[in-house]
Amino acid sequence: MSTMATRPLGEDYVLGRTAEEYERLRMQARVWEAATGRLFDRVGLSRGARCLDAGCGPGEVMRLMAQRVGPAGHVHGVDVDAELGAQAVATLQLAGHRQCTFTAADLEAGTPVTGGPYDLVYARLLLFHVGDPVAVLGNLWSAVAPGGALVVHDYDLSGTDVLPALATFEEWKRVALGAFTRAGRDIQTGHRLPGLFAEAGIGAPDGTDVAGRLAPLRESAGMISAVYRSLLPAAVSFGLTTAEDSERWLEDFARDAREHGDRAALWPLLIGAWKRRPQKV
Repeated sequence: MSTMATRPLGEDYVLGRTAEEYERLRMQARVWEAATGRLFDRVGLSRGARCLDAGCGPGEVMRLMAQRVGPAGHVHGVDVDAELGAQAVATLQLAGHRQCTFTAADLEAGTPVTGGPYDLVYARLLLFHVGDPVAVLGNLWSAVAPGGALVVHDYDLSGTDVLPALATFEEWKRVALGAFTRAGRDIQTGHRLPGLFAEAGIGAPDGTDVAGRLAPLRESAGMISAVYRSLLPAAVSFGLTTAEDSERWLEDFARDAREHGDRAALWPLLIGAWKRRPQKV
């Protein structure tokens, strides 16, 4: 077990820690599975590799890693949510992925990452939720083995939209993006990855990747509503909405999704960057 300190859950995480939120995370992971696999292929993730999933959540990326590295490899997950991570690894091991392990740890504590070095250190939608993404990036980079790679995926939420425009989605942007901003989160974290790499002393990324999803509103409404519900306690606490107004919004948005389901919903951009650590001479 790691000696890394952990903070109370929810100190930095604006979204909820509920069964509904965990299911939303699983659904979100399935949407971005192809984009994640594409970056694993770009850095040459292969059989027998040792991997770290930083901020592993419900373990969907760990499953992708395990499928690529095989039984001779090792996949280690780290997350501040001990219960969720333990459940994820138990599920993975029941599915035959015995090479998966988990440690409950706070990646912002500054203590070296446990179990390193790794051939691949990966973080998806982690930097968005931490107070000091540069420090976290530096800590992750220190866990990369010579010849290994750091791969980071994060969102740029600024272009999220529905066209033709809907008043209900404009309200979603006001409340959801406002809650993230009020909590100190940078909604353009993904766009800033090259700059964050430079600030962390890693250097310019070796490559970048931008993935998006444009889908009919009827197919996206479930995720949009789920994000709203998960953010709602924070949004109410910031004075962005009320319980009564939010119930009305949920009803109005559900109506719009039925009546205007063919309108085009643009999801956040998932932006990736990677850097390979030089081999020792």
